[in-house]
Amino acid sequence: MPEAAPSRSWRRAFDDLGQGWRQRPLWGYLGWQDIKQRYRRSVLGPLWISITMAVVATAMGILYGALFGEDIRTFLPYVATGLLIWYFINGCILEGSEVFIANEGLIRFLPAPLSLHVYRLVWRQTLFFLHNLVVWGILAAIFRPPLGWSLLLAIPAFMLLIVNGAWITVLTGIIATRFRDIPPIIASLANLLFFVTPIVWQYDTLLKNPAVAERARIAELNPVLHFVEILREPLLGEPIVWHHWIVVGVITVAGCIAALVCLRNYRSRVAYWV
Repeated sequence: MPEAAPSRSWRRAFDDLGQGWRQRPLWGYLGWQDIKQRYRRSVLGPLWISITMAVVATAMGILYGALFGEDIRTFLPYVATGLLIWYFINGCILEGSEVFIANEGLIRFLPAPLSLHVYRLVWRQTLFFLHNLVVWGILAAIFRPPLGWSLLLAIPAFMLLIVNGAWITVLTGIIATRFRDIPPIIASLANLLFFVTPIVWQYDTLLKNPAVAERARIAELNPVLHFVEILREPLLGEPIVWHHWIVVGVITVAGCIAALVCLRNYRSRVAYWV
């Protein structure tokens, strides 16, 4: 009979990820049920996801477009696409920090891998994203951005967002389970990130202004900017800026390593911390 691996081992960490992935029917069903439960007894059901996104994007696009003197035909799709991506990122950050705390009962009494809860959360955020993608499709049909073959890059770009959403959930989820001050801190930082990320203001416009171009590059210190741009550029038919992809690639590798180390060392303690 093979000897059991110690609780702190790479084998246990990868087994957890593998077992969670093999339970796709379970977390896939639970993720969909989370959305249905949220809109239970409403007439429109999950369509409220897209309606809410459309109302917010339209209001912010018109308001900030008027304030900044932007052409609404290009600025409204820009804001809507930025919000589409931001909602996914923000959901992974905020809900990820509480993923194990929120599933305390299941973790304590159901013998399931921790990664199951991570996959469930990322899948739920993916479903939200797909619902909101309808808004982008409507705006693309109305304003007709210059879409081309670069639109296909939206697929690997979103895959990168999913991978990063997963490692953020693992890392912050485990840390926040041990230190309960982490979720409110992350929530405060997420609010700040929204305003320093080019969602309702255009980064490229600042770069074209010689008076502020150099200072505008400070915005690139915000990692969320690069994640937004790698997906927004193909969705709007804008020229692809490859250094955003390089930054995202480096962050993805570093983040996955950090999450794996954290999972290896502390996965066995989560059940006691919750």
